[in-house]
Amino acid sequence: MTDTDALYAVSPLDGRYSSRTAPLSPYASEAALMRARIRVEVEYLLALAELEATPLEIDADERDRLRGLYQHFAEEDARLIKKLETEGHAGFEATNHDVKAVEYFIRYNLPEDSDASPWIHFGLTSEDVNNLAHRLLVRDAVDEVLLPKLYDVRDALAEMAREYRDLPMLARTHGQPATPTTFGKEMAVYASRLGRATGRIRQATDELSGKLGGASGTYAAHDAAYPEVDWSAVAEAFVTELGLEFESLTTQVNPCDDLAAVFDAFRGANDVLLDLDLDMWLYVSDRYLGQEAVEGETGSSTMPHKVNPIDFENSEGNLSKANSDLTFLADYVTTSRLQRDLSDSTVKRNIGAAFAHCLIGYGKTQAGLEKVVPTEQVMREDLESTPEIIGEAVQTILRREGQADAYERVKAVTRGKDVTLEDFREMFDELDVDEDVREELHALTPTGYTGVASELVDNQ
Repeated sequence: MTDTDALYAVSPLDGRYSSRTAPLSPYASEAALMRARIRVEVEYLLALAELEATPLEIDADERDRLRGLYQHFAEEDARLIKKLETEGHAGFEATNHDVKAVEYFIRYNLPEDSDASPWIHFGLTSEDVNNLAHRLLVRDAVDEVLLPKLYDVRDALAEMAREYRDLPMLARTHGQPATPTTFGKEMAVYASRLGRATGRIRQATDELSGKLGGASGTYAAHDAAYPEVDWSAVAEAFVTELGLEFESLTTQVNPCDDLAAVFDAFRGANDVLLDLDLDMWLYVSDRYLGQEAVEGETGSSTMPHKVNPIDFENSEGNLSKANSDLTFLADYVTTSRLQRDLSDSTVKRNIGAAFAHCLIGYGKTQAGLEKVVPTEQVMREDLESTPEIIGEAVQTILRREGQADAYERVKAVTRGKDVTLEDFREMFDELDVDEDVREELHALTPTGYTGVASELVDNQ
């Protein structure tokens, strides 16, 4: 797409963000779907030639030629298939059917003396081709583009966790000052969550399944032609050879529970990153994080000083849009009227758009992480100006010493008051405790009250 084309694109995915979504083109474009359909049709044709029951024979040269149709699929091939669908070509009338156009494309590329033409699409319905093609594309898009990008984000979080494992930071629960943590430990939480989320994506993708059962899932046409063949076994061998699990019980439509599981798994990963985006935005707002300014970049059209957290905001918007699309897809593709309706066909064409918003979001989150740097001085000053946060430690130590009213005593000193460390120390001096306990209490500081946060980083 030229720059001019991008300016007039209806969707920002093909316009403003086209360079960011380009890695998905081999898996999410119409040309990609054409190529995947050719792969299914060709490999099925070759599988038929392996059956003793069929008279079809395909020699090694023709096998290579047929496989070359998808292995070396080019732009002119895609344009020819579209022409066969919409206009007709070389004696083939316009099909007005995208799968039939692929069948004609394969016929068109067969030698004149080939006996294979009648066997292309033998006994199949379009959904036999489409369900496999879509899943092959989803699997490869996940493996080659989306999961690697998520792994990059996870690795960036893990690196930040290790680097800042000991950097104390005020925590906030309900938006209020709470027991301190370390910045590294908080990043480790997200690295761990994202690791589990990618594991769910990996599992769901590995469980994608395919069918090859004909117009109603009964192998009726296959059985009518060759009743002596175990067509279910043939289908299972074919589907698993493609790297998919086999779905034996279907209507014309392969139930899309497996696709829905993939969409839901991505939604879970996106939720983790949305939570991260919001937290990072707040840390920037609180000046806990500084941002490296990009030379020549404008942060605000009116306020020259601003360095806005635009990457996290952009990620938030794209991941929210992705989750909306993924929810719709997961809900929609799992239903089909009776044995088949066609409404899911147009819906599945939008899988690529949902994945594209994911990809943009992942890239923007990573870009945001690369720009931020913890502002240690601000974090420490905030901790030191909030001494009341050691109140939890104080009352817990006093409980350990058998003082039942420990919580109430600390509450009386701290709740709703501007308390200082000196106030605590005066309280410690009045306590009826052993001197070693009094020393233990005096040693408490906000910056030192981080528990085993540093060690927890290793659990990610």
